[in-house]
Amino acid sequence: MTADLPRCDIAIVGGGLAGGLAALALAAKRPDLDVRLIEPGPIGGNHIWSFFDSDIAKKDRWLVAPLVRHHWGRYDVAFPLYRRTLRMGYKSITGEALAEAVAAALPAGRIIADKAKHVAPDHVLLSRGGRLSAKHVIDARGATKFPTLDCGWQKFVGQALTVKGGHGVEHPVVMDASVEQIDGYRFVYLLPFDAETIFVEDTYYSDDPDLDVAAVSERIAAYAADRRWDVAAVTREETGVLPVVVAGDFDRLWPASDRTGRIGVRAGVFHATTGYSLPDAVRTASALPDLVDRANFPAILRGRAAAAWRRQRFYRMLGAMLFRAAEPDARYRIFQRFYRLSPGLIARFYAGRSTRGDKLRILSGKPPVPVGRALAALRRFDWK
Repeated sequence: MTADLPRCDIAIVGGGLAGGLAALALAAKRPDLDVRLIEPGPIGGNHIWSFFDSDIAKKDRWLVAPLVRHHWGRYDVAFPLYRRTLRMGYKSITGEALAEAVAAALPAGRIIADKAKHVAPDHVLLSRGGRLSAKHVIDARGATKFPTLDCGWQKFVGQALTVKGGHGVEHPVVMDASVEQIDGYRFVYLLPFDAETIFVEDTYYSDDPDLDVAAVSERIAAYAADRRWDVAAVTREETGVLPVVVAGDFDRLWPASDRTGRIGVRAGVFHATTGYSLPDAVRTASALPDLVDRANFPAILRGRAAAAWRRQRFYRMLGAMLFRAAEPDARYRIFQRFYRLSPGLIARFYAGRSTRGDKLRILSGKPPVPVGRALAALRRFDWK
């Protein structure tokens, strides 16, 4: 039986994006606290996270700036009817960068390479035995299943390709939806890391979370062949399945009786339409140093998550339109129409900060889905 560990101030369970950023923020702003991070695998995992400059408030950029490994001043989108370049800063960070930063920030022994088998408000039981007691426990383990939510799914396979002679892509392509539409709304996402290295992600807005990695990998190879790329190697591969929330009850997702603090996807704090969580993870991590001394800290985290859930109602409605009003092979029309709108509106959408005027503009005009199906989807929508 492994001995119990000394009590700490903060125990963060999960070393993904939310947990890693929380550890960095607390280490930087509250060095007086004993912060432990529990993660069985590599911190950050095998992930690349990208974001627009406008996703992160200026006051919070100190947290992610050291993690950025690639940046560009503009990006493209492509649809069957048009292509467009948007002059907007775009950046990427990697799981490796997050792992290096956390390892440098936390003193030796404060990263616990183990899995939590039980998480409570004031302690964690570890899989290999032993107990870690803490003033506060923060659950940042994410979630792969959401049985209490009505979801569609954004799923993907991404590969970093080494292209002999160069790939010729100068800046990111956030959506290339000119490809064949398969399994819902399909697009290819491109990040040119250098002249010969490009990250290619084949993405689907699908009705189910099933991901056939082999089949999607073949489509990536076919896409590369269509662009006449001479692929010498695949240097990394990542996969993901993100929820696109259509409806759900926050009180079922995080019952008030659960007094363990949560952050990130575990708390339901992510963009309901895109599934992305980085902007919210940064906002939460940046706020933690000023919150942890409050006696009702877990309740404060739950209150913040509940407020974020309410702010996402408009984006859940868009998810309902996407999955209930549009035929799977015609879903691209929604995004094709959306990307004709102003760059500022698009930026605020991805940041989860759409104004009332933005929302009216997104919904105005002839809908890119059948009117009858759109009205039916709205009648069925859960307006909580």
